[in-house]
Amino acid sequence: MARGAKTSLSITLSSDDRRTLESQQRSTSVRAGLARRGRIILCIADGLSVAETARRVGISRRLVYKWVERFRAEGIDGLQDKPRPGRPPTFSPRARRARGQDRVRAA
Repeated sequence: MARGAKTSLSITLSSDDRRTLESQQRSTSVRAGLARRGRIILCIADGLSVAETARRVGISRRLVYKWVERFRAEGIDGLQDKPRPGRPPTFSPRARRARGQDRVRAA
């Protein structure tokens, strides 16, 4: 544990979980948000305080608590983005042309 660090959060990672999280950190195809959440879990598992983890990752302490609690409840799958309500907007190529969205206009 880091010297002088006080935290009520602690995580013990299995070797498989640690290996998965570390490989996500090295991957170039993992979404940035997922990699950031993995860094949070790895920092807490390594004994860093919530404040130090938040500083290193560049987020608020509240979000550190949120992702640690979700990891505790759901494991690595809990770090994935949750589905959002509603259908994403889709535009056919014909609709884009009709509205002039794919034309480049000169200034």
